Amino acid sequence: MSPITMSFFHISLGLGTMMTFASNHWFLAWMGIEINTLALIPLMVQNPHPRAVEASTKYFFAQATASAMLLFATLLNSILTGEWNIPLISHPAPSALCILALAMKIGLAPLHTWLPEVIQALDLRTSLILSTWQKLGPLYLMYQIPSVSPNLFLLLGLLSIIVGGLGGFNQVQLRKIVAYSSIAHLGWIAMALAIMPPLAMLALYVYLLSSTTLFLSLMALRAKHISALAISWAKAPAFTATLPFILLSLGGLPPLTGFMPKWLILSALVKEPLTLVAVLAALSSLLSLYYYLRLFYASTLTMPPNNPPGTLPWRLKPRRNTLILALTITATAALLPLAPAVLTYLTW
Repeated sequence: MSPITMSFFHISLGLGTMMTFASNHWFLAWMGIEINTLALIPLMVQNPHPRAVEASTKYFFAQATASAMLLFATLLNSILTGEWNIPLISHPAPSALCILALAMKIGLAPLHTWLPEVIQALDLRTSLILSTWQKLGPLYLMYQIPSVSPNLFLLLGLLSIIVGGLGGFNQVQLRKIVAYSSIAHLGWIAMALAIMPPLAMLALYVYLLSSTTLFLSLMALRAKHISALAISWAKAPAFTATLPFILLSLGGLPPLTGFMPKWLILSALVKEPLTLVAVLAALSSLLSLYYYLRLFYASTLTMPPNNPPGTLPWRLKPRRNTLILALTITATAALLPLAPAVLTYLTW
C-alpha cells in the first residue's frame, strides 16, 4: 500500500472519531463510527495473507451487526420519544439496545468473541489501532447515554473482567493475551460508567496509556510469541528491564499507575453500596494478574530461550525514535502520586 493511500485511511480514522465526538445527533454519530470501521478494514488487509482476510471479514460482520442494532435502537427511540439527541435517550428499551450494540462494537463480554481472533491475525500496529483508537467513539456514546440501566453496565463489566481473566489462561500468543487484557480493562470502564462516569474517563486514559506502551514495547522487541520474550534481553536490555513495570501496571499492582483507577472504582463500588460486586471484581482481576505475572516470568530471564547455541540475535540500534516509548513507560509506572489530586477533582 502506497504512503498516500495509507495516509488517507489514517486521516479517515481520525475524521470518523472526531465526527462522533462532535455529534449531538444519533445518525451523525453512527456515520462517524461507520467511517472508522470502513477506514480500518483496508489497513487490516494491507498484507493480504489468508488470516488477515479472514480477520477483516469477521470484523466487518461483527461491526455490521452492531451497527444495524444501534441504528434500530435509535430509530426505536425516535418513534417512542420523538428525540434524536444522544443525551435524551430516556426509554429503557432503546437505551439497553444501544448499550448492547456499543458493547459489541468494543468487544465487551459476552459479545467479545470476535475480538481475540481478529487481533491475533493482525500485525502489531493495526492491533494497536483496534485496541485503542477504535474504542473511543463507542465509549464516548456510552458515556453520553443517561444511566437508565446501570445494572446492565455492571453486568457487562463484571462478565468482561471474568472472561478477560479466564481467556488469557494458557495463551502463548502475545496478541491474544493483549486482546483478553483489553476485554478485562473495558469491563472496569463499563463498571465505572454505571456509578461515576468521570471515573470511567480516568480508567480509559490509563488503559490507553498502558496498552499503547505495551504495544510499542512489543513492536520494538518484534515479539509475537511468549517464547520471544525469553531472548528479548539480547535484543534490547533496556526494554526488557522496563517491560515488567508495564505488565504489573496493567495488572493493577501498587505503586504503579494501573493501580489508581481500580482502587478508585472499588472504593466507589463499596460506597454505593455494591460490596459484593466490588469483591467479585477484585477477585476476578487476580485472573488477569496471573497471565501478566506469567509474561513477567518469561521476560526476566527465568524462562529458558528456545534457540540453538550461537544464534542469539544481534543487538542493533533501534530503527524508531524511542523518546515516545520512554515517556509512555515513565507515565505507565509513575503516575500513582497524582491519585489524591485526581480524587479531589472527581469529588469536587
